[in-house]
Amino acid sequence: MSLNRYEQTLFDYWERAPEERRHWQTKTMDAVKARPQPGEAARSLERELWDYFVERSGHVRALRDINAGGLRRVSLQNLAELMLRLWGPPPKPKRPGNPAGDARGPA
Repeated sequence: MSLNRYEQTLFDYWERAPEERRHWQTKTMDAVKARPQPGEAARSLERELWDYFVERSGHVRALRDINAGGLRRVSLQNLAELMLRLWGPPPKPKRPGNPAGDARGPA
């Protein structure tokens, strides 16, 4: 998964700020509980991430520096999806395929 520079800067910031990372790990689990559909949870997290970026860019130099040209909205969707993969519940196991090749499915 490829992150844009805003997403990568946020992710790197969390590596240096474990309390912030724990906060977002909890928010990720809460988003999944509130919105079990992965797409909905990712969209919800993405909106919260942008609000967070705007707020923290006034206090965190790395975030402020990346936004030196002025605050303009960028997508943080890939970061939200990565968070769900890393910190969300494990994916449900897929049903085993039909080894006999029967297109009708299980009897």
